[in-house]
Amino acid sequence: MNASIPEQVNTMNCCYAGKENDREKAFKAIWSNEINAVFSDVARYYDRANIFASLGMLNRLRDRFISTIDIQPHHKVLDVCAGTNVIGISLLKKQPGLDVYAADRSIAMQQVGRDRAQNHGFRIKSFICDVHRLPFPDNYFDVVTLQWATRHLRVIDVFSEINRVLKPGGHFHHCDMLRPANKLVEQAYYLYLKVLMGVIPRLFRSGPASMKCRDYFIQTIRLFYSTEELSALLVDLGFKNVIGNSVLGGTVGFHKAHKPQLGAA
Repeated sequence: MNASIPEQVNTMNCCYAGKENDREKAFKAIWSNEINAVFSDVARYYDRANIFASLGMLNRLRDRFISTIDIQPHHKVLDVCAGTNVIGISLLKKQPGLDVYAADRSIAMQQVGRDRAQNHGFRIKSFICDVHRLPFPDNYFDVVTLQWATRHLRVIDVFSEINRVLKPGGHFHHCDMLRPANKLVEQAYYLYLKVLMGVIPRLFRSGPASMKCRDYFIQTIRLFYSTEELSALLVDLGFKNVIGNSVLGGTVGFHKAHKPQLGAA
């Protein structure tokens, strides 16, 4: 499904703020006290587990995501929640002249990412930080990416920060597991995820932190957005030319959005 959302702002702002309050109320304790330990635990096998969970489709999904990103030599690119730097490395393979920054809260994930980048002969500038408050000036990056992490974040805060650090005319590219709009697909999806959450921790010998949060990973999707809802939210936050693309029955969504040029209507 591929849809361009009409650019009518402020009609859904109250609805989104309420949803974000519900998400924060449900997950604040985990976000504050447990998620760092989870990602420290999974860092060593994170990418292999995701390939397993996607039935081998992750690489194709990543290639599709990368193909949508317009980059030029010497562009400044920020990868938010960069994890193991898979996206940054893929973009540097596509355009070695990029200036790539990585922002992530997990030291363990970025340590894996740093080693991977070095093994490919690339340098990615790593910043360990709270991505709700990006440590960069206004209008700094040509491209910002965010993938497979938004459901662990306060979406309005992070998307607003991304808008702030993007240059006017810059592009934001996003992908994540989303809540399917079709109720039958949604229920089947949760059943599949429940099976995965029973298998993956045992297969990869997860630690106590990951085992404790197995249900959390399913609940984050239950309280998350569909592709269409996330598109409308981006518009509401001031992004233009927003395009949302659903794949795999709406369980995954890709988004592309622009920050308006200065003075643009």
